[in-house]
Amino acid sequence: QVQLVESGGGLVQAGGSLRLSCAASGFAMDLYTIGWFRQAPGKEREGPFCITTSGGRAFYADSVKGRFTISRDNPENTVYLQMNSLKPEDTGVYYCARTPVNQIALTPTRYDRWGQGTQVTVSS
Repeated sequence: QVQLVESGGGLVQAGGSLRLSCAASGFAMDLYTIGWFRQAPGKEREGPFCITTSGGRAFYADSVKGRFTISRDNPENTVYLQMNSLKPEDTGVYYCARTPVNQIALTPTRYDRWGQGTQVTVSS
């Protein structure tokens, strides 16, 4: 069964750090591009704001550039999102999703499987 499971969310003070994990099962993650999305309270889901392609390229939206780092552990079938210098506006539910294209895919509809999300709350 194809599945993506996010974990690592929690409550952190502004300026703090969290590391999110996106664990895949039922498929080989190294063949897929993985993107991270988030949905702030009362807002629509946005993103992807971080992407790691199957070819090893990374993309960061301006809002997270320099603060977030995306990485892969292909043998573990897991993608990580290291989030530093967190801000209250980073609060939301964070989702990972996969797309079979080996490119920086910025259109959410290109992603065909999604996780259930993990909550990140940054207090001021």
